[in-house]
Amino acid sequence: MDHQIFVGGRFSSSQSGRMIDVVNPATGKVFARVPSASAEEAVIAVERAADAQKEWGARPAIERGDMLRRFADAIERNADKIAAALASESGKSLADARAETGYGVDLMRYHAEWARRIEGEVIESDSRDETLLLKRVPIGVAACLIPFNFPVYTFVRKVAPALIAGNAVVVRPSNSTPTSALEIAACAEEAGLPAGLLNVLTMDHDVARVLCTQPQVGMITLTGSVAAGQAVLDYCRVNIAKPSLELGGKTPVVVEPDADLDQVAAMLIGAKSYHCGQVCTSAERVYVHESVHDALVEKLTAAFKAREFGDRSVDPAKVGPLQTAASRARVHAMVERAAQEGATIAAGGYLPEGDGFFYPSTLLLRCRHDMEIVREEIFGPVLPVIAYSSFDEALQMMSDHQYGLASVLMTENYRNIMRASDVVEAGELYVNRFPGEPYQGYHAGWKRSGLGGDDGKHGMLEFTQTRLVILKH
Repeated sequence: MDHQIFVGGRFSSSQSGRMIDVVNPATGKVFARVPSASAEEAVIAVERAADAQKEWGARPAIERGDMLRRFADAIERNADKIAAALASESGKSLADARAETGYGVDLMRYHAEWARRIEGEVIESDSRDETLLLKRVPIGVAACLIPFNFPVYTFVRKVAPALIAGNAVVVRPSNSTPTSALEIAACAEEAGLPAGLLNVLTMDHDVARVLCTQPQVGMITLTGSVAAGQAVLDYCRVNIAKPSLELGGKTPVVVEPDADLDQVAAMLIGAKSYHCGQVCTSAERVYVHESVHDALVEKLTAAFKAREFGDRSVDPAKVGPLQTAASRARVHAMVERAAQEGATIAAGGYLPEGDGFFYPSTLLLRCRHDMEIVREEIFGPVLPVIAYSSFDEALQMMSDHQYGLASVLMTENYRNIMRASDVVEAGELYVNRFPGEPYQGYHAGWKRSGLGGDDGKHGMLEFTQTRLVILKH
């Protein structure tokens, strides 16, 4: 099936004539093709967005909120089509794809409610008969770069706050998972969004640079790898555009002696099974107190060995595939290097035969903090385990890292919980639960995990800039 790009409120074929194959990672087969937009089309998309933004930004925010609610309603009506596209392009089960689409609807409606809550400030002046008014205003055009792992949810996570704040957007979905984004574009058309306010184009990296460096682009928001974030920072330098980057993660999980080991084991196998571990906040390194290390490892080994992988369109209970053959090769190479460095493979750790980009749930024991498998993001169903002797040692290892997105602490000791909340070097600390970001929170990374953030009031305000009015009276 061939798709079209969405520019200026209508679908059209690309002038370039080039197409991008979209592969179902569960089968390894091409199931759709999308256009590879030309540089000229990227420029036109930005121009259309800039034109639409002028009128959109001038509307009362409540009108923008009403439009977002209509957009959410259209997504809800078309949820089955969006979910079918998402399942095919990602290898997710249809139930998971429907759930992600539902989360997107909820998130769109959540951001619509900010219409009456975008606030400025009145600031006391140093002079008589003068008032300082700090206003929150739109940035203009935002370029939204969407990742492959949660393409529907992240689409809404970026587009909804951008629109409610008065901006227009140009969306570049991942070339691995673009069909769901184009189905959402059809929902925008159905909902009656002003032409040009939302544009969705698939493209190569050279055209993405052209898109992001257009003078009208005032903000670039990305969820992706550190390398992709560095490229975006280069784009931002051209126009001094505002970056908002959610990059790599290496979530540490600290398991204290008083933790419920059955619960911890179930959460860990669930985390590494969910979307085959392709989650920015998935558990990526586990530190277990030496007094409970062997007991937890026994439970994990049994659970990892029992976890089966396969095509989730046939059996939704199985672990799905990695997104590409290249990502599977990269993950396996990391596991092999870990074994060469001294890690023990307790489960998994092999390349399966057959179609699709599957990889078994893999448990690595006797790991060290200095190993690559502990220092670098895996982004797959692989879990390295390290024993520790004191909570101070665990705290030190949690933060002794280049990444700082999410962290997890499993304990009932409130003193240790408060100590961790004061010192852990990460944007999020989850206590006795695993990551799953609340809409009203603020999902932001420290260090190489990013700049800016998503969700809640603070995520919405990322899409605004300030104007100070100095009023003499």
